[in-house]
Amino acid sequence: MSTEKLTIEEAQQKVDEWIQTIGVRYFSELTNMAILTEEVGELARVMSRTYGDQSFKKSEMHKNLGDEMADVLWVLICLANQTGIDLTEALMKNIEKKTNRDSDRHLNNPKLK
Repeated sequence: MSTEKLTIEEAQQKVDEWIQTIGVRYFSELTNMAILTEEVGELARVMSRTYGDQSFKKSEMHKNLGDEMADVLWVLICLANQTGIDLTEALMKNIEKKTNRDSDRHLNNPKLK
């Protein structure tokens, strides 16, 4: 198991490197959007069977939650690379947006206490 740590920027670079050398080229943005949807569905299936009320079929027993999350992340990074999105910058802006919008919203939510 690799212990290598990656920044988001490094992850974007690694995925791009892999696509350019091993993957030949990126799939179209629309194809990758469809693949992302498929991968999120696979993640949902593992989550529902691991933490929900459904049980795994024998053919699904090998499914790995971390691997399914990594598949989602991979395709999301592909889409970011294809559309020129710096995910580090986008995430930092998103955290700032949520902080400004929700600074006391969750603290005052009786459902979370």
